[in-house]
This record gives sequence, C-alpha cells and structure tokens, in this order.
Amino acid sequence: MNDDAAFRAELRSWLAAHTPPAIGFPSTAEDARQLREWQRTLHADGWVGIHWPAEHGGRGASPSQVAIYNEEMARAHAPDLLGGVGLSMLGPALMVYGTDEQRARWLPRILNADDVWCQLFSEPGAGSDLSGLSTRAERHGDAYIVTGQKVWSTGAQFTDWGIALVRTDPDAPKSKGISMLAVSMDAKGVDVRPLRQMTGESEFNEVFLDDVEVPVENVIGPENEGWRVANNILANERGGGYIWRQQVRQEEAVERLWKTCAGAGLLQDPIVRQRLANAWIDKEILRLHNARTLARFTAGEEIGAESSLVKLFWSETSKRLYETAYDLLADDEWMNDFLYSRANTIMGGTSQIQRNIIGERILGLPR
Repeated sequence: MNDDAAFRAELRSWLAAHTPPAIGFPSTAEDARQLREWQRTLHADGWVGIHWPAEHGGRGASPSQVAIYNEEMARAHAPDLLGGVGLSMLGPALMVYGTDEQRARWLPRILNADDVWCQLFSEPGAGSDLSGLSTRAERHGDAYIVTGQKVWSTGAQFTDWGIALVRTDPDAPKSKGISMLAVSMDAKGVDVRPLRQMTGESEFNEVFLDDVEVPVENVIGPENEGWRVANNILANERGGGYIWRQQVRQEEAVERLWKTCAGAGLLQDPIVRQRLANAWIDKEILRLHNARTLARFTAGEEIGAESSLVKLFWSETSKRLYETAYDLLADDEWMNDFLYSRANTIMGGTSQIQRNIIGERILGLPR
C-alpha cells in the first residue's frame, strides 16, 4: 500500500469510529460550540491543519493527501470546520509574514479551535474592488484606532478574531497604504450584525468598527504592505482544499439528481437527458481541473492566478447544476441549494473579478 492509499485508509477508519456532527452552517451558539468540540476531537488525533508543517503542529501532508483529506471529509458528510479561515487562510499567511511571537501566540490556538477567525475584507463600497476599501486605522502611540464597516463576513457572530484590511496611509495609491490587522471581535467598538439571506440563514454579517483600539503588535506583515499579505490569503482561499470538497459534493448531487429523475420517469424526455448530461460533463471537467491543480502542486509549482480559473468554473457549474435540479423537479429538497448557489458566484471574489484575473494574468489581455 502506497503512502496515499495508507493515508486514505487511516482517515476512513478514523471517520468510521468518530461520527461527525450533523450540523451545516451553525445557526446558534450551541451549534458553534459543538463545531469547536468536533475540531478539538479531530486535532487530538492529528486531523486538523494537516497541510501545515510539522513544526507548526501539522502533519506536513503532501498535496495529494490534502486532496484525499477533503474528499473523505466530504464523503463522510463532515461539516466544514468553524475555524476554517484560520486554518486555510490566516495560518499559512502567518507562517510567511507573521512574527515569531504571532506564530507562537495564534497558531496552536487556531488548530485547537480556541481562537476562531473571520475575514474582515469586503466593504459596502469595496467588495469586488477590494483595493478601494475605506476603513481607516490611525496610529496613536502603541495602538491603531480603527473605524469603518465590513460586510459578508462569514460566521463573524461566532468568532474570536478577525483579519482586517485597513487603510493606514490614506494618501497612498489604492493598493498601497493598506495594512493587515488582527482585531479582537470582543473589543470595544466592534458590532456584529447578522444578515438574513434568502435561504433563511444568517451565514454572513455586517461588522461595524467604531474607534476600535488595536495594538500595534497585531499588524500582520509590514505596515502598508497588507495588500501583499491579502493576495497570499486570497490565493489560499481560492485554490485551497475546499475545492476538493466541492468536487465530491457536486458529484454526489449529480448522482442524486440522475436517480431522482429516473425514479420520476423523466429520462424519456430528450431535453431532460441533455441537461443531465451537461451536469455530468460539468462535474467531470471540475474533476479534471482539480487533477491539473493537484499535479501542479505535486510538482512544486505555485497555483497563482490559476486558482481563479478553478473557482470560476466551480461557482458557475454549481449554479447551473442547481438551476437544472430545480427546473426539473421544483421541490423543496433542492430549493436551499438552488438559492445558495447564487452566493457561490460572489464569495471568494465574484465571477466578474475572476474573469478579469484570468484575462489579465493568464491570457495576457490588456487592462
């Protein structure tokens, strides 16, 4: 048995012995508590942050093992970890840009879900055009005073810390003069307001920052170089392991759709068959995109702008899949996925922004 096969067998055995909680996105404080406990159970046996280097508490897992991990978690219907932002985005950025003190302070607590993080990037006037953010951080002695508004902060109501992009030099060009700060969500002046979505859930939040005091030692990376740190974080978000989970979820959804349509006697309709065939082709192309990404990771290459290609394809195909499901079946079983799929083309960077990145950085088109 090779290393990858042994890794998969070990994880499957562990999941068979540890039933994941049946929680999607947490809607209550009790849900969030259970998800913290689930992460601690995983961490106790070395199943959290497996892609992190061993010196930082991970397993130093290979890219193929990271893919296997996410596939098997999805097949076991394990919930996404409450501490996902810290694990997949902030942690790797701290390893590159953080100080020794920051790494010692936060990395162990991220792994054990003692500190759960959210993103404080997008603003009402700077979502897709993130470099146009206006949240200000003015330095006064050993602290910054932060004022502004953030939006679309996933799970912020259940988190301990936020990674915030703030403008520390208002006279610098748009992508200059931005810094990355770690903001305590319990600090005076932080106001989190959940946003009710059309699915009825409140996954996203507005976060108001009113003269919030942030110690200078909470700057991640050099002052006024936060845009460089943010690009590292966003590449981890778009090209990280979550896409293998989405691949499995899409495969399962296509299979369920085929079986449901067959049971309802819809396969006699050639238009139905064509739409189902298109859904199958989409999920196969996503699998091949992921295989190419994995090959590049395994070869030691940086994924860079190609992460936008994968993210764009997944978000658009998931939307098509659930449109097909709801058009053909029009029942409540598919309604939530149909409504939620709209968010897939916005979160992590809109489809329009991904197309711009692909055009400029991969195809070399003029701005």
